[in-house]
Amino acid sequence: MKRMIKLALTLLIALLATACAHQPLPYDYTALKKNKPKSILVLPPVNSSPDINASYSLLSHLTLPLAESGYYVYPVAVVNETFKQNGLVHPSEIQSVEAAKLVEIFGADTALYIDVVKYGTSYNIISSDVVVSANAKLMDLRTGEMLWNGSATASSAENQAASSSLIALLVTAVVNQIINTTTDQSHVMAGVASYRLLNPNRVNGLLYGPRSPNYGLN
Repeated sequence: MKRMIKLALTLLIALLATACAHQPLPYDYTALKKNKPKSILVLPPVNSSPDINASYSLLSHLTLPLAESGYYVYPVAVVNETFKQNGLVHPSEIQSVEAAKLVEIFGADTALYIDVVKYGTSYNIISSDVVVSANAKLMDLRTGEMLWNGSATASSAENQAASSSLIALLVTAVVNQIINTTTDQSHVMAGVASYRLLNPNRVNGLLYGPRSPNYGLN
């Protein structure tokens, strides 16, 4: 009897430890709350994926969630043209520009640096899905301090129904591959990933900005 109780307690502790391990630690927002940024300069994402469309596909989705969160976001088209006129085209070159220079040109409080880790269709024997994954960090351009960082992923396989038939799985994989290729599902998933990345309501997400009625509530 004692052995059974001891075993049960051991299993309970193991389950509790596993559950706690999956809970993310609360983000330390001290720097973000102290610096109180009002404007964000979104820099073209660096593309670490093999798809050449990844950077500007994700970039086209980033303004909306930031603006809805209460920040002033510099117009992407104007920012890109400004860099182009100064001989900077590649995202890696743009993200290497010194913070002081960005302040001089744009007068922004902060800059958002993003790296696209995954972008595109992945085809396996019995599955095919589109995955977009990105990492981001918000830097204070005047102090050089990192105010926030986060990551997010979106996959077209999230809502796919399970099937016990191997033939059904193979057919579904082929059909999904065709759909993903012809309808540019990567761009759609980039929108989902960008919203998840910058949504202030998600766990450890970027806080609301000063233009939001929810500013200071989270």
